[in-house]
Amino acid sequence: MLMRSILLVLLILFGSSAQADTQSSLHEPGRGELLYTTHCIACHNSQVHWRDRRLVTDWASLRAEVRRWQKISGLVWNDEDNAAVARYLNEHYYLYPASY
Repeated sequence: MLMRSILLVLLILFGSSAQADTQSSLHEPGRGELLYTTHCIACHNSQVHWRDRRLVTDWASLRAEVRRWQKISGLVWNDEDNAAVARYLNEHYYLYPASY
């Protein structure tokens, strides 16, 4: 009986700390968000992603616009960086079907 009680206490302790770790990691920004907020947010706000005459109309055009603007801005992002920013924007603003 004592052993069962100890195991139960251990499960409760480790289970709650694992849950706390999972919950805290849910709020950690990903690479795409970090790149976007570091390099793009100065000129962008949420309104730019909702305007009527936006150039982005699907996943492919979103990827193309991210690539285009990182070049215009003089950033030296690789394909993974461009994809991460496009994913971030798609998940938070556009919601286009995408093949990540």
